[in-house]
This record gives sequence, structure tokens and C-alpha cells, in this order.
Amino acid sequence: MPIQEKCRIQDHQKVGPRHFKLTLLSQYIASHAQPGQFVNVRCSDGSDPLLRRPISLHRINPEHGVFELLYEVVGKGTEMLTKYFVGEELDVLGPLGNGFSVDPKKKIHLMVGGGMGIAPLRALGESIKGGARYVFLGAKTKEALVCGEKCGEIADQIALATDDGTTGKKGLVSDILLDFIENQLTAYNLPLTAIYACGPRPMLKAIAEIAVQKKIDCQLSMEERMACGIGACKGCAIKTKDGFKMVCKDGPVFDAKEIVWN
Repeated sequence: MPIQEKCRIQDHQKVGPRHFKLTLLSQYIASHAQPGQFVNVRCSDGSDPLLRRPISLHRINPEHGVFELLYEVVGKGTEMLTKYFVGEELDVLGPLGNGFSVDPKKKIHLMVGGGMGIAPLRALGESIKGGARYVFLGAKTKEALVCGEKCGEIADQIALATDDGTTGKKGLVSDILLDFIENQLTAYNLPLTAIYACGPRPMLKAIAEIAVQKKIDCQLSMEERMACGIGACKGCAIKTKDGFKMVCKDGPVFDAKEIVWN
């Protein structure tokens, strides 16, 4: 059950060219949130901008009653967020949506992030208690791989890809994922493997196709524009095999086999 709460800022720091990490205090949200869920943040005390901004939960620490948000400045709302300082409060609604589900029977966990799709992977990786964890990250440039080095703390192995080749392998993150599956896994391991991915739609489609081809269970965190965050406005509908569903309410995490890409 989400709540609306004034959350005090415990830390707020710049971590990339246009990227910030925000630490907020809320015992309720930190205790009830799951990796893959998100919160809706009001970016000002007034009515401009009118809509809240949905931001993935980057880390969740119920022991200390805090959670972290990793966000990129892409418009007026997120630009206004950067002006808030430690000790001030933000109006937050959450936790919202449905997150990742980790099957304890799986022994190999492949986490894939494209661009800001890295945001929910940290919390996911910290929640996986058994098995081997592998992280695959992709971005346009080295600078866009925000907090990528921190994912090494939640992974037995990390692989990087950039469009321009400034770090890691030049190419797509889906390519390094496929290479790993074909060269590091065996037919015996595939049923014990799970893929979790977040990123741009073309990347998610490519990963869904790999999962179907290799018969690997796969969960995708879909990125769509979300206005209300609770399924009321119907603005984030995507097509699934069971009809249209709302990313904010029914997702953002879906089974890859559900999604209709055409």
C-alpha cells in the first residue's frame, strides 16, 4: 500500500554529467518497497510542474529507514529536484508498481541495464542472497555509465558495453549478454538462469528475443512516460498478450513473454 509522505533528504550528490543520487528518510517506504518498484516525487512546493516525476528505487535500506533514488536531469522537473539540499523535505508517493520477483531455485542471475536502466539493479542485486550474480551494463559513452563501478559490489562478474567503445566492448549490451550465455553457460544451466533487465525499449526487445531463443526466464522493467503513477490516467499503457496493461500499476516489471512488441 503506497503512502504520501514528506521525506527528509539525508544526502544529495552529483554522480555524473547530469546525474544525481538522492537519499531520503522514510521508514515506511524503506520497509515496504521491493526492488523494481518506484516512487512519485513532487519536484516543487507549487503547482509547476503539475505532475510528479516517477523515479526507480536505486537502493533500499529498511534497517536505517532510508532509500536512494538515482535520477538524470532531462527536463524542468528533474532540474528543479537538483536545487533541494540536505535537511529539506520532498513530497513522495510510494512505493508504487510491481517489482522484480527472485525465484530461489535460480542459481544464475543475469542483471542487464541500459543507460538509466542501471537504477533499479543495485537494489535487485542486494536482494539476491543465493547463486551467482552477473551484471551487464550498456550506455552511449563511458560518462553515461553512471555508478557502473558500484555494481561491482553486487556482482561476481561485471561486463560493460558502450556505443562509442570508450569503455568495455564497443556495441550493444544485448550483444555481450548473448555472448556470455553462448560461451559461459551450458544447456544444463539455462533452466537455472534468470534474466532481469531495465532500459530503452529496443534493448528490452532484443533481450526478450534472446530469452525466448535460449528458453531463459526473463523479467523486464518497462520504461514508459507515467503521469499519475497509479493507473488512473491510462497514459502508460503497453500491449500484452492479455490486452493492454498499465506500466505504472501492472508493472513496471513484466514477464518478457507477456509483452507484444509490434
